[in-house]
Amino acid sequence: MTALAQEGMTRTQELLADDPIWLILLKVVVLFGGGVVLTLVMINAERKVVGRMQQRPGPNRVGPGGWLQSLADGLKLAFKEDIMPVLADKPVYFIAPVISTIPAFVAFSVIPFGGEVSIFGEPTVLQLVDLPVGVLVVLACSSIGVYGIVLGGWASGSPYPLLAALRSAAQVISYEIALGLSIVAVILYAGSLSTADIVAAQSTGWYFWLLVPSFVVFVIAMVGETNRAPFDLPEAESELVGGFHTEYSSLKFALFFLAEYVNMVTVSAMATTLFLGGGMAPWPLSNVALFSGGWFQFLWFLIKTAIFLFLFIWLRGTLPRLRYDQFMRLGWKALVPISLLWILTIFAIRAYRNSEGGDVTALLFTLGIVLAVVLVVAFLVPDRLEPERGIELASDYPIPPLDLIVPKPSRHKLRGGTASAGPGPAGISSKETEHV
Repeated sequence: MTALAQEGMTRTQELLADDPIWLILLKVVVLFGGGVVLTLVMINAERKVVGRMQQRPGPNRVGPGGWLQSLADGLKLAFKEDIMPVLADKPVYFIAPVISTIPAFVAFSVIPFGGEVSIFGEPTVLQLVDLPVGVLVVLACSSIGVYGIVLGGWASGSPYPLLAALRSAAQVISYEIALGLSIVAVILYAGSLSTADIVAAQSTGWYFWLLVPSFVVFVIAMVGETNRAPFDLPEAESELVGGFHTEYSSLKFALFFLAEYVNMVTVSAMATTLFLGGGMAPWPLSNVALFSGGWFQFLWFLIKTAIFLFLFIWLRGTLPRLRYDQFMRLGWKALVPISLLWILTIFAIRAYRNSEGGDVTALLFTLGIVLAVVLVVAFLVPDRLEPERGIELASDYPIPPLDLIVPKPSRHKLRGGTASAGPGPAGISSKETEHV
């Protein structure tokens, strides 16, 4: 790590340690409010951008230019009737949306949104806390949030949310590994797990250029991690009615909706921090002191984050949803092996460079040849086929069980009769009621 990075880390820790309690509370309130506001803006922007892509008008009625449509939808959800399924596990059903939402906001606390500024005369840094393991905190919050999806689908007492929850469990296993492996190269070059240190270490060059394979894997994995198209298999409306939140309504559904968009902002901010220099100004504006310090760093951070958020929208309006086997193949047979090979390459380059008389160009050329041979062999070797049907075997990937059984209805008495037999509310039999 460079001396500049070490100096920046020390200065950041000193400023954060001297923050008064009122400033810490102000940062907490701004982070929470900013997450909610960005969610409302993101929802409306997605509708408008996708509408333009599909040559149709987006929201244009509620508020100036239709920009209050997402706020109106949120208020509508707050006043809708909260319905809980009969077969639901009530405590888990209630706590699942909370488990998804809280970690999404907690991850904001370690992200450096800018450099040193003055707030009401108090010098500080646009960051709530600088932890030595800040990157691991974001990964942990991302992993915990998926448990809310899994528990929500399981506690609903319905087969379709359960299937979506099982898909989500396989999804987090696949893409959380790829996401974590893509960060290893960044940590090796920065020499620290602190997000502020990683930003400071990019003062001589953004890792977007230096670690292109890690950047590509991270972008693909963050789309899969947030359950966004074309990887929105836990919410596949064409296959699973509505996904893991089919049985949710009112504010509980709004919490799931909020968690998804806050997670999008979080991973976009992490991509900016890890690969685009955080709040650093792009060249040549980085050489101008006026545009590369203070609140301008916060502005650059927002612009870079908005680019990744637009990428989410662009993918949703462009690509169709992947099949489950395609999704698993991409994670296990492409992203994970590429990340492992890239990490080995980074280790070899750094070890060879540290040795006396090491020629990095010759090493890169040799590694490129080896990698090309491995890729050619991997693509030329056909997948194993089932001899009888001529289809691919799915046993190579973690898949949901194929013998799911619909839960039996409850034995409790319904209004006017039982669930299994007997006349209905107005003398109608249960079969006739089902038919109606």
